[in-house]
Amino acid sequence: MDAATDSGNMDSQENEEARLSAAVKIPDRLLKRDQERQEAVERRKEEKESQAVTEEKCDFFSSSFNAEKAEIQDILSGCSEMDRDQAAQVLEEVTLKIQQLQKFVNDSVVFLPQYELRQAQASLQALHGSLAEKRDQILPKKKFAFRARATANKAKAPPVSTDSSQCAKPESDNQSIESGGQNVVGNSSAEQCGLSNADSQVLTMGAEEIRQRDVLLTHLSNCKVRLLGCPSTLHIKHVRNSEILCGPVSSSIFVDHVSDSTFAFPCQQLRTHNTTDTQVYLHVTSRAIIEDCSGVRFAPFNWSYPGIDADFEVSGLDRDRNNWTLVDDFNWLAADTHSPNWAVIPESERRSNWD
Repeated sequence: MDAATDSGNMDSQENEEARLSAAVKIPDRLLKRDQERQEAVERRKEEKESQAVTEEKCDFFSSSFNAEKAEIQDILSGCSEMDRDQAAQVLEEVTLKIQQLQKFVNDSVVFLPQYELRQAQASLQALHGSLAEKRDQILPKKKFAFRARATANKAKAPPVSTDSSQCAKPESDNQSIESGGQNVVGNSSAEQCGLSNADSQVLTMGAEEIRQRDVLLTHLSNCKVRLLGCPSTLHIKHVRNSEILCGPVSSSIFVDHVSDSTFAFPCQQLRTHNTTDTQVYLHVTSRAIIEDCSGVRFAPFNWSYPGIDADFEVSGLDRDRNNWTLVDDFNWLAADTHSPNWAVIPESERRSNWD
């Protein structure tokens, strides 16, 4: 009996301890569950606040951008009533305002929806066009295009020519200029210029020729091109075995149907299509995009020329933000595997001398 009693007491004691242990564990589980619930509430609150902040930033951007754009348009519309000297000063002020507005857009890329970004870029392009037209109207000057110096020996290209005595004046605004085997795209509008149909030549365009204009380079083979200035946009099409170096581009660069070439340029956005075996030394403040490409390799932009610092100021690009390794391949959807269509140029293989 004593043994049975002792055994029963022990069982009761163990049951009591188990009951107490369970009573202690239940609040722990409840506390953990409550903590998880509170964390989820905090996450939802943070997401909601973040979304509200983004919407607030977008609203602020839209109102500020539109107000500044309207002010620039009003200033430009009033220039025609001023004398030449006063108008020239006002146009310089407008140029600075457009540069500041471009920088405002570049700094806002991180939170702007793509649609709003495209609208802002289109508005900036229109402002550049209006400024160019107003400058041509009030401060007319002879239009010219840099001639290329043809290579005497295709195997060895001569140095880049920047001799202004080789300039030619177009016969009319709607014609192309044939110069040393090349065509310079005619000035069908005040903000467009470029080079086309050249083989084995060294081609140069200067700052005044391309400043804040659309530049088109097309049907070039075995050429070296230097764009010493800051275009508004740059289009490169049907280019083979060529080297193209360009100063800072305020908005976008579009590349299409290119092979076996080397590029170096800064820009706000790069879009590359139908391109193979090409190296790009890039400074881009948003992201680079490739589509239907293969063998495209990237490295950071490292070309320089006298006046590039001033051209960066005009372009509005942020020199401290370079996303050259952020490349989106529209033909490669596997998020966990690197696209085989592009790569980074190893440091040991990167060019440093562009002369």
